[in-house]
Amino acid sequence: MPELPEVETIRAGITPHVLGQRIVRIVVRQPCLRWPVTNELITAGVGQTIQRLDRRGKYLLLGTDTGTIILHLGMSGRLRILPADTPPTKHDHVDFILTGGQCLRFNDSRRFGAVLWTVEPPEQHFLLRTFGPEPFDEAFSGRYLYQRVQGRIPAIKPFIMDHRVVVGVGNIYANESLFTANIHPLRCAGQLSLAECERLVSAIREVLREAIRQGGTTLRDFVNGAGEPGYFQQSLQVYARQARACSVCGAPIQQCRIGQRATYFCPNCQH
Repeated sequence: MPELPEVETIRAGITPHVLGQRIVRIVVRQPCLRWPVTNELITAGVGQTIQRLDRRGKYLLLGTDTGTIILHLGMSGRLRILPADTPPTKHDHVDFILTGGQCLRFNDSRRFGAVLWTVEPPEQHFLLRTFGPEPFDEAFSGRYLYQRVQGRIPAIKPFIMDHRVVVGVGNIYANESLFTANIHPLRCAGQLSLAECERLVSAIREVLREAIRQGGTTLRDFVNGAGEPGYFQQSLQVYARQARACSVCGAPIQQCRIGQRATYFCPNCQH
């Protein structure tokens, strides 16, 4: 599933092509996505100018004068900038035809993604209203995390993957951040000290920032808005590296499952 760095990479890539563009037509070939693509999207969206392109967690927000288009890539979604007359291929479900002669095309083979329209402030939308701070916000600090872990029994890995605590820390980057912070993923969240929370917040930002710089992680089929893969997988320290030597101490990387998610760690470096 595309995570925060992949979505941020797409946002940055398509922004120059869509910002200030008017939507002249919306073509919906397959409305049955995770939530139905409604006629309201077409009737309200056509004629609108895209004034802003933001990201909230793993959601892209195309802001117009009268509402917001909310896009989520699900497990296999892609957004591409293409000439408007490019013939559609299988799984090309929604096109936003723009005044500049290009289209923003949404492709999703598994149809777990979403293309929604809302007139309410996006932060009040039912999909976003429970979100915690962004990883790069000042509100997400070591002291904030320390206050949130007090008395909490769950393991720290699923805790930092909870969007109510902080948004956008998916499975790959939770593994990598905990390794960078030298914290075992099975540690009880409530056992972390303030210093460890500060170290973890710093590690999350460091890992996400580097992943964004490298264009995200391509493990199966992620590509950016230009159809290019991300390269952060070449920098992965623990994720999907079970039985391989730790880059720091040489001990074999171990794997377990926490909350049905594959979890990777160094038993020597992380404690």
